[in-house]
Amino acid sequence: MKQYSIKDIAKLCNVSTATVSRVINNNGRFSEKTRQKVLDVIEQTGYKIDNNARSLRTNITFTIGILVPDIKNPFFADLVQKIEELLFTKNYSTIICNTDKNEQKEKAYLRMLENKKVDGIIVISGSYQHGFKFQSSLKEIPYICIDREPENFHNTVFISSNHYQGALDATNYLFQKGAKSPVVVVKKVSSSIKSRIDGFKESLKNHSLKFAKSRHELKLQSQSSFAKFLQKNPSTDSLFAVDDGIAMELLKYLKNLGYQVPQQIQVVGFDDVPAANIVTPKLTTIQQNTRKIAQTAVTSMMHAINKQNEKGSQFLIPTKLIIRETTK
Repeated sequence: MKQYSIKDIAKLCNVSTATVSRVINNNGRFSEKTRQKVLDVIEQTGYKIDNNARSLRTNITFTIGILVPDIKNPFFADLVQKIEELLFTKNYSTIICNTDKNEQKEKAYLRMLENKKVDGIIVISGSYQHGFKFQSSLKEIPYICIDREPENFHNTVFISSNHYQGALDATNYLFQKGAKSPVVVVKKVSSSIKSRIDGFKESLKNHSLKFAKSRHELKLQSQSSFAKFLQKNPSTDSLFAVDDGIAMELLKYLKNLGYQVPQQIQVVGFDDVPAANIVTPKLTTIQQNTRKIAQTAVTSMMHAINKQNEKGSQFLIPTKLIIRETTK
């Protein structure tokens, strides 16, 4: 089989070797049409790109670190997979770091990624009360924050679903379907969860209800504590769970306690994980656009690596209400 050189690729594409080099290194100016043409020829010819040589020459490792708080969470798993797929099409490999929402583990992973001289870091969510901060002493490593507020917004790009609007839409829909006394159900509170609670509160305000934490907010701990809450608040007729995991836990508890969904109590979740369409009854929920979030994150990361400054930019990705069987 013929071994193709960069000159052969340039000749087949009818471009200069410099253009082929820029496409391979994802650096410099070239059109998307030219980029695709070069990549197609590289694939057709089986031309081998020497990433080690590129790394030595340019201090680029073609590796991106991804910090994720809980890889078992279906939403995070789906988002990470989509990010990894998009980075792979751009010839980047990934190092996926599951922090287990442990701050010390996150710091250890950041040191490891720094020592490996990754080209960038994508930080996803987390339940910390302070903003994300990172600075490398070895080389400039840009980072992108998804659902994790940075300590300084001017140092990075922040990407998030519009959690506030999604929660507002969910609660408004419950009112539209006859709810009189809705409750927001939470476990741990992160910045994104706080935005969802704020959206819930705004809907109550718009429907002339004054938010009372003892009556309108439940921190879910167990079936027995949930049963006590319902006994104390018998007018509860609808539940907005801040994520689908909580929503499905509520469905199980309601069934065990003899409540009919949605006839007696309506339930809406948030995320639209795959199981939401499998549980009985199927869960009405707010869908996050993981494809759009991933595309925005990868595009922003490529811009950061290529010194196309987007620092300070904030992207709010719209959500969508998915109506199923847990609402009337």
